[in-house]
Order: sequence, then structure tokens, then C-alpha cells
Amino acid sequence: MTALANGILRDVTLRDGLQLTGKVLPTERKVEIVRELLALGVPELEIGSMARPDLVPPMANTLELVAALTPEELERCWVWVATPRHVEKAAAAGVRNFQYCFSVSDSHNRANIGRTTEESLAAMPAAVEFARAAGGRIQLCLATTFTCPFEGPVDPERVLAIARDPRAEGSADIVLADTLGQAHPGQVTALVSAVVAQGHWGTEAHRIVFHGHDTWGMGVANSLAALGAGASVLDGSLGGLGGCPFAPGASGNTSSEDLLFATRPEWFTPAALAALVPISERLLAELGEPNRSRTAEGSRSEAAAFEWVIRRQP
Repeated sequence: MTALANGILRDVTLRDGLQLTGKVLPTERKVEIVRELLALGVPELEIGSMARPDLVPPMANTLELVAALTPEELERCWVWVATPRHVEKAAAAGVRNFQYCFSVSDSHNRANIGRTTEESLAAMPAAVEFARAAGGRIQLCLATTFTCPFEGPVDPERVLAIARDPRAEGSADIVLADTLGQAHPGQVTALVSAVVAQGHWGTEAHRIVFHGHDTWGMGVANSLAALGAGASVLDGSLGGLGGCPFAPGASGNTSSEDLLFATRPEWFTPAALAALVPISERLLAELGEPNRSRTAEGSRSEAAAFEWVIRRQP
């Protein structure tokens, strides 16, 4: 067992994966996917968003999905929020894990959320209080931590300043998102290491989550670099589905299958891969989306001597 196996996957298919497709997946189908992934062994899921349904239609039935899940299932599920009101409304519906997200760059935050970065940060203490009142957990999620589609490179000091800001206290975790997938492993190592060096993040109680995109082919490499520097959770989506509708040039999350094949957590066996790939393939076919997972592609090869190849039925 390698050190990399200590990292865990959070599958974000039902939020970040779906939001760029423009298609609303029926609630019962989302419930089926949640239960298939949890039963398979995926530790955590991001299942939806409180974003306005007129702006992000695939998220319109998030609260219906929450209502259909059990409290035990919801303990392993996260919902994207951007305002204290989002947290309050989601908590009333049964959500207990909240991902409070805003962008490090003002231009993207205005495009994505409709306010400045400072305004989002200033509202976070109220969001933390709503989460605590519900007995839940809240994450500080920072988009555009490396580059912004409107402003270009992001100064790492802006990220570090937010990470140590007292108004972010109360967050269980910090999520560092390479929204455009333009970072390279050296940048990821440097930023995650700098966040760890501040002395608060990177512990079991205050995890670092790395959310990478594979737009420039660096998704898995950047994720492994993040793990090596102190992150413990990696975000991925089935077949590399997804991207940000408010970030031109952002397409494709890092594939969950590829992250699992690279890190090999104990539960992820050849049999688990053989069960996961059809789940992914069916969903992508329903959505009319391509499968960007190299692991899924490899699993369908003719290399019969390799245990990870899915055996064809006679």
C-alpha cells in the first residue's frame, strides 16, 4: 500500500459533472447513481447545487434528490452553496455537508455568483453559523486558485490570504480548485505546500481537497502532486464529465476512474472497476457525452493477461 492510497475520492458527477451538460437528469436516476456509487465504496459524493435553476438547469432537482436520500446516505454527500441563505435552505431540506464556494478572482466570482470575492468572504461567518446550527459541516471552496478566464494567472498570495482569514474559521476543509485545468504539478505542489505551512489546513480535522480539471491533460498528475504535498481528498467525475459554465475554456473534470486507478484505495479492486465502468458508460450514453477516462478505455482492451481488464462475457 502506497502513501497515495491515503487519499480518498469525492465523486462530483452529479454537480460539477452535470452542470455543463444542460440536461436535467430525473431525480430517481440521480438517486440510483448515488446508491450505486456509495454501495461500490466511493467514500464521498457531491450531489447537487443551490445555484439558480434558470442559470444551471441540471441542478434544478437538487432538493428533491436530498429528500429522497436517507440521513445515513446524506452523511456522505455534499451540496454546493454560495450564500448563507443557500445553507439555511439546504439545511432545512436535510443537507448536512455544505461546500461554500467562491472564486479567488473577482471577475470570475462576479460571473459565477454575482458578487465580489470580498463580499462572498464577508458572508461566510453567517453561512458557518447556519451549518453549525444544523449540526453539519461546511467547506471553504476556492475556485480559480491558479488561473482566471478573465484575469489570467492568480497570485498565490490571494489564495493564502483567504485561507488564513479569520472569517473562514469554522470550515471543516478547504477546497483548492484548478477551475480551468491550466495548472501544472509544480504549481500544485507549491500552493498546497504553502497552505499546509500556514499551520491550520492539512490535518485530519481540516482537510485539503484538490479539485482538478483535465482540460490540459494534467488532471491526474496535478491530483497526485496535491496528495504528495498534503491534500487528502481528490475530486473527480465519472468519465471526466463536466466543467464550469461560467469559465470559458473549462471543460472536463479529472476522471474518477483515472484517479482511482492511480491511487488504488483498498476498496478499489478489479471487480470494483468492472462494476464502475458500466455505471459511467450508461450515464454518459444517456447524456450524449464522450467518455474521457483513459482507465475506462484501457479496461475495455484486449490485454487479457492484465487483471484490470474487464472480462468479456462468453
